[in-house]
Amino acid sequence: MSLLHTAIRVESLTVLSRFRTDFYDCLTARADALFELTDAVLCTDGPVRSLVDLALAPEHRRGHGSLYAGLNRGRMDVGRLRRALAGVPLPRAAGGRLVLAVDVSPWLRPDAGTVPDRSFCHTYGRGNAKHQMMPGWPYSVVVALETGRTSWSALLDAVRLTPGADLAAVTSCQVREVVERLIAAGQWSSGDPDIVIVLDAGYDAPRIAHLLSGLPVEVLGRTRSDRVMRRPAPSREEFFRAHPKGGRIPKHGGEFVFGDPATWGEEQAVTVTDTRLYGKATAQAWDRLHPRLTQRAAWLEHDGPLPVIEGTVIRLAVERLPSGGVNKPVWLWWSRTGATEADVDRCWQAFLRRFDIEHTFRMLKQTLGWTRPRLRDSAAADRWTWLIIAAQTQLRLARPLATDLRRPWEKPVPPHKLTPARVRRGFRNLRTTTGSPASAPKPTTPGPGRPPGSKNRQPATRYDVGRVLATGESYTRPAHHKQGTKPRRTGETTRPKPNPGREAAHGSGMLAL
Repeated sequence: MSLLHTAIRVESLTVLSRFRTDFYDCLTARADALFELTDAVLCTDGPVRSLVDLALAPEHRRGHGSLYAGLNRGRMDVGRLRRALAGVPLPRAAGGRLVLAVDVSPWLRPDAGTVPDRSFCHTYGRGNAKHQMMPGWPYSVVVALETGRTSWSALLDAVRLTPGADLAAVTSCQVREVVERLIAAGQWSSGDPDIVIVLDAGYDAPRIAHLLSGLPVEVLGRTRSDRVMRRPAPSREEFFRAHPKGGRIPKHGGEFVFGDPATWGEEQAVTVTDTRLYGKATAQAWDRLHPRLTQRAAWLEHDGPLPVIEGTVIRLAVERLPSGGVNKPVWLWWSRTGATEADVDRCWQAFLRRFDIEHTFRMLKQTLGWTRPRLRDSAAADRWTWLIIAAQTQLRLARPLATDLRRPWEKPVPPHKLTPARVRRGFRNLRTTTGSPASAPKPTTPGPGRPPGSKNRQPATRYDVGRVLATGESYTRPAHHKQGTKPRRTGETTRPKPNPGREAAHGSGMLAL
């Protein structure tokens, strides 16, 4: 083993041990139970199926009652944990640039009528049910992306979206706080390249760029293929040259219709790149395009004239898809103008790396068991979410230290190519070298519990699933929506439609809900 390799291992072990100590210091109540629960998630063989299985892990030296008590009544300093996540080494793109991706992942709870703060989450199903709205807890997650094809990403923040939350406003506030923490931690300093924020089509990229003004960030988001942008307004001289009789100078220029090539005009930059999977990738860029805003929806209460948010529109078309499907072009909007060919290539390649966050979500749910517990309290769900984030961060910091404990049917890979699941297999051996700040459990006597044969006379409160209509009014649907009733708005009551057949069978009178 070379001296350089030994130095890297020592440094990685120091960073991992320091983060484990900082994470333990963030736990302010039931710290030992929560810390050992996180170790159980990291050291359990195979995917996490339930919380009871974690209580049986050797790393969890306490009973299952302590496990649930830690989740329900434990406390943690989330602000301190966020600062600790911002201070660990983060992946960088080419040129030392930070690339952050933001996306929403739901924790579905469709049958949990006693769970508060549920919203309708957009999900993708199979077959005819491709798009569904199911009740659950949506979480907005911010990660730092790596270069190249990988399933790794650095989790930086997670916020649970409350019913009726403005996605653009919450995302911009979340990203602003993350960037400020990165600057305070020394991850970005004056003179460094701007941080790239990559968004998918569900976000209003121009509005988020407007809300993030003043920060050293570039917003790059995918837009729908049926959008219409506007060109810059003509100057005073150009307008009067085209209209000698005068008139009112327009605020917007001509239309740029994504679906009409006749309105595109001449592009400012064109690049052609040969790729292994997609063939030739052609990127076209048009400069200084902006959406035409109106005084409605999110801009309804905007004071003063509506802003003109200019950017660069990029159209990416590939020669083929690996699946053999229809290769529709991808439209991107970048919050900077004057894009060069190097900027165009950097933008669409950074957007392709955004899909690494999907691998992170799959790993959190299928391997670490993020959405497995059936918790009733939303605060306990937030607590469990941060434990999973801390566990994934420890796996990422342990990458240089992990040994490939591969199965006989798996192919050997280099240490820097190990997936998070394969790094997790050897974390139990690393845990003995990093140490554990948790104290040993003290013997106690369990309580008597509920007397045998007694019934629960305190039924749990049932909650409706909340959302907000396009008009801004609050809207709820009952958790157990029955046929014959219609959804109601908050503050209103509904009465089921009369059913003569059922009334005749049960006597006179209206059936109760």
